[in-house]
Amino acid sequence: MRLTWEFQPINSLRGGIVYAAGDTLAAAILQDFSWYRMLGMALVGATVYAFEVPNYFRWIARVENRWWRTGLALMYFNPLWVARHLAFVAVFSGVPETIGWSLLRTAAYSFAVNIPISLTGNYIIQNKIPLSWRFLASSVFSGLMALYYALSAVWFSL
Repeated sequence: MRLTWEFQPINSLRGGIVYAAGDTLAAAILQDFSWYRMLGMALVGATVYAFEVPNYFRWIARVENRWWRTGLALMYFNPLWVARHLAFVAVFSGVPETIGWSLLRTAAYSFAVNIPISLTGNYIIQNKIPLSWRFLASSVFSGLMALYYALSAVWFSL
């Protein structure tokens, strides 16, 4: 079975709004709001995430076993994904010098502590939500997780 890549404008709109909103709320809680950060995360949500996440979800939707689908989703949102997300936040916050190996360590701790919540959220998204709505559901879940990632950057910075 051949995988075809898709890009749907509605996902771009949804991703831009939801990722920016989640990160903006996290930034506000940490008293670190920035228009550049908000616009940057909207751009990432509307482009990078709006392209790669729905395509990956379409690919794993072919897997029949619910737990394998959930595991594949969890493997996608791994410490490298979290580190990349935190790197985007650093760039758009104007502190790219904070990107280094410590960011990956922070992402690994954040990911490990979050596994029970992420497993539950991804199980619901992959097995209870129709494929056409999974990116939006995942974006909302990721928006909520942006709060956690922002706080984890403070909690787990070593």
